[in-house]
Amino acid sequence: MNLTPQQAMRAAVAVPGVPRDEDGPVFREPWEARAFAMALALHEAGIFSWKEWAETLGAQIKRAQAEGDPDTGETYYRHWLATLETLVAAKGVTTSDILHRYRDAWDHAADRTPHGAPIELTPEDFG
Repeated sequence: MNLTPQQAMRAAVAVPGVPRDEDGPVFREPWEARAFAMALALHEAGIFSWKEWAETLGAQIKRAQAEGDPDTGETYYRHWLATLETLVAAKGVTTSDILHRYRDAWDHAADRTPHGAPIELTPEDFG
């Protein structure tokens, strides 16, 4: 999923708290950019509004802080993932059960993959 610089900047401005510099959003790891791109694509598809996103993300961050998240910035995009999962399940795009099934399968695939090799999901990972 590729973002144009204009799309990335629009989303970075629309959603408060997105780490950014003068060129747009800043990501520490590739998966953070992918989470950002998924949120943008789902918003542009009409799955949720930025107001819904901000409210759900804010609630997720508050929950995490109440559970001991130190809120130092390292977990920000983990909150994005949790928010994406919450919204796509709430909007009927998928179910929580399917999300958990795939998360478990990716965890299994990562566990069996040698360090440095690409992680590939196979039917056996769903076992």
